[in-house]
Amino acid sequence: MHPDLAMESVCVSQSPWFPVGQLSRSKKRARATLTFASSSSKIGEMASTVAAIPSLHKAWVYKEYGAAKDVLKLEELPVPPLAPDQVLVKVHAAALNPVDFKRRLGKFKATDSDLPTVPGYDVAGVVAKVGSEVSSLKQGDEVYGDISEFALDKPKQWGSIAQYTAVEEKLLAIKPRNLSFIQAASLPLAIQTAQEGFDKAKLRAGQSVLVLGGAGGVGSLAIQLAKFVYGASLVAATTSTPKLELVKSLGADIVIDYKEKNFEDMPERYDVVFDAVGEPKGTNVVKEGGTAVVLTGPVNPPGFRFVVTSNGSNLVRLKDFLESGTVKPVIDPKGPFDFGSVVDAFCYLEGGRASGKVVISVLQ
Repeated sequence: MHPDLAMESVCVSQSPWFPVGQLSRSKKRARATLTFASSSSKIGEMASTVAAIPSLHKAWVYKEYGAAKDVLKLEELPVPPLAPDQVLVKVHAAALNPVDFKRRLGKFKATDSDLPTVPGYDVAGVVAKVGSEVSSLKQGDEVYGDISEFALDKPKQWGSIAQYTAVEEKLLAIKPRNLSFIQAASLPLAIQTAQEGFDKAKLRAGQSVLVLGGAGGVGSLAIQLAKFVYGASLVAATTSTPKLELVKSLGADIVIDYKEKNFEDMPERYDVVFDAVGEPKGTNVVKEGGTAVVLTGPVNPPGFRFVVTSNGSNLVRLKDFLESGTVKPVIDPKGPFDFGSVVDAFCYLEGGRASGKVVISVLQ
């Protein structure tokens, strides 16, 4: 994965860390202990009936690169046209990833799609219309996915933080029946990043894994996949003091408070180190013959970096684990942010305070 796909950053906005109105709305959530997003939760769930498709829709858009508060605007735009292999999704929920704000800051100009840009990779919603070559999806299907197959190579110009988005059929999967749209939107890019990382590392049942950054959007899912999908016999993870219980509840056998302990000084060595935070010393605790998956920062042997390739078939592989509740979405308790608070959501994510995923409820 490219360094900037997972890199944490300080919010470039000069507005307060969290706006007063949003703080008031979320005070009760913020006091609660962060846990899994409940599989029975119906946060933001709306009826799936597909109404007539308008010619215009509301979308967050930027026409130049820069800080969210300076360039992001909510505007009316034409509903995206459909290619033959695409479906039009009425968006119920979308989620933010670090790649969204790095892209908005202009870090990928050389390979980015043209401006203006509607941001957003993760989507969950209802199929409103299908292209002429679409065969596996139909109007009314509840779907989710990462709408850009390649995160950094000409990603979608018209993203998911909008009322409608056009997506290739192959990038979507049917939403797990037990998940709300909010929960489903939190998963696609992050869970496929963890999945592809472990596939490339050739993680096998009975091996040991260290996840660096266990409470983040990717790390929280990497712990669960390593333990419950790939069958790791030992999963350790680093996190900060307030998030120790969260990381333990995700399935980590060893939880390391990085402010109190140095993982290098501990006796354990690992078959796979999954580095979601850019810790160059992670490769120092890899067993002989093992490897390190590095999402950001320098790569030292025997580590490697990759850029995730999204496909709906990846999500289908995980369907049973998600529908059984074996693997659970983790959503930051400040959310979901409403559709009018996307600038605030970006500022919060860029501040590096999020646990799990930052999600936008688009359909109010």
